[in-house]
Amino acid sequence: QVQLVESGGGAVQAGGSLRLSCAASGGTLSRYAVGWFRQAPGKERDVVATINWSGGDTYYADSVKGRFTISRDNAKNTVYLQMNSLKPEDTAVYYCAADRLVLKSPYYDYWGQGTQVTVSS
Repeated sequence: QVQLVESGGGAVQAGGSLRLSCAASGGTLSRYAVGWFRQAPGKERDVVATINWSGGDTYYADSVKGRFTISRDNAKNTVYLQMNSLKPEDTAVYYCAADRLVLKSPYYDYWGQGTQVTVSS
């Protein structure tokens, strides 16, 4: 069973950058697709970006396209989300999730505990 731990969240001003990390233990992350999701208070959990097992196929929500980059280092059992040009509307708890399939819906088998990202104007 894979355990996921997110890190790298924090508070930044609009226009700033953060890099989130999703580190896996208890399993080989290279066997899984990984998705980053976010959930703001009172809103649903929405997909931000996904990456397949090799890193060769990625997907981005329209709201983050051109600003966020998902990548993975299978040797380190870690997936990253580089977030640039952050906006106040990016404020949310960010979760990483892993599954055998690449999904754009929140039906992944394994989830991290989430990390808070707060962007002030």
